Amino acid sequence: MKIAVIGCTHAGTAAVKGLLAKHDNLDITVYERNDNVSFLSCGIALHVGGVVQRAEELFYSSPRELEELGATMRMKHDVLSIDSEAKTVHAKNLETGEDVHDTYDRLIVTTGSWPIVPTLPGIEMNGIELCKNYAHAQRIIERATDATKIAVIGAGYIGVELVEAFEAYGKHVTFIDSADRILNKYLDKSFTDPLEADMTSRGIDLELGQTVEAFRGTSGNVTHVVTDKGEFEADLVILCVGFRPNTGLLEGQVDMLGNGAIIVDEYMRTSNPDIFAAGDSCAVYYNPARTHAYIPLATNAVRMGTLVAENMMQPRVRYQGTQGTSGLRLYDWNIASSGLTEEAAALFGLEVESVVIEDAYRPEFMPTAEKVEFKLVYEKETHRIVGGQVLSKADLTQAVNTLSLAIQNEMTIEELAYVDFFFQPHYNKPWHFLNSGALEAMKDKVNA
Repeated sequence: MKIAVIGCTHAGTAAVKGLLAKHDNLDITVYERNDNVSFLSCGIALHVGGVVQRAEELFYSSPRELEELGATMRMKHDVLSIDSEAKTVHAKNLETGEDVHDTYDRLIVTTGSWPIVPTLPGIEMNGIELCKNYAHAQRIIERATDATKIAVIGAGYIGVELVEAFEAYGKHVTFIDSADRILNKYLDKSFTDPLEADMTSRGIDLELGQTVEAFRGTSGNVTHVVTDKGEFEADLVILCVGFRPNTGLLEGQVDMLGNGAIIVDEYMRTSNPDIFAAGDSCAVYYNPARTHAYIPLATNAVRMGTLVAENMMQPRVRYQGTQGTSGLRLYDWNIASSGLTEEAAALFGLEVESVVIEDAYRPEFMPTAEKVEFKLVYEKETHRIVGGQVLSKADLTQAVNTLSLAIQNEMTIEELAYVDFFFQPHYNKPWHFLNSGALEAMKDKVNA
């Protein structure tokens, strides 16, 4: 069987490795417009901050490894079109300019996502950078060396981590977002308030609730970010305003969400039975909301790519959906969330209630007993758990992986309240805070 793979970051790498490990009779050709594969873009901020000394360490595979496993690697090849009826691929060799035409029996589309670049006056000026791939990482490091005033636009995970790294290096940082809070897709307000206070205390200018309208500069170099509320000096601007699926090649040929994310079934098949897709180019089934959604995460990508390999010959292993579980370390804070925030639940038409508890995570007789803040979000009528958030100076983020499993299995607050967790004073209390949050929610039901 002849298989063409378009794009080779996380999902593509996982699919190719899995297929070659399981089958020895496949002819696999990979088309990748870059000269590398498997770059962990979530590590860019760690590289900027000096935690990871060499950006090369952010790769976990290489074209050479995939070639040695048996794939034909066509690096620096940009796929220009796909004809799903004729089963053909048209690409261009970016080094030689040569046109390449190929055929396939089955196609794997793992083209990922690309940063959203707003169409604004001055966007083309030098000193305005994206943050996605290896080349971006290198440019950010190079330009940040001499920059003194840096503006980061977009207050998601990548933006927050970059702000922390730049501030640690003594840069004056302005943090801009159209939302009125940082990390608003992952955390509710009581969790972002202490983070914002910490950032402000360190001299970071939080310019939230305002929209970027233009960039100004001199001699082609950016000097100011202009918003609907003011102007801010910056000799380096990093755009982190989000991502969109890179799926134009299949537009009109397979079913997609309105934003272009490819819809796949539980076996990673598109609406065309000979085309599989995985990773940031796809929508995922979002368990808490019981619908498809666009949630670009490396964890989703590697799972989906691996499932492509499992199901290429026949449907074998079903995708179980995602909770969008994620974690972050910001200064001394350890933060994690899974599923829906209380604010996001309303966007999906869910009527929810929530409880927030704050307690020492282990007995107070221990030498230290940091506080943990835990929020549990659940459906009002069914008591089904749909989300949760954890914030603490202690690293308690693994509890959110447990919560993710509870959401996936559609557990109720009554069930979570009495789950058997171990007790040991080094680690927790007789009632784990996951139990305690659910018990508190149950108490609210009794008193209602």
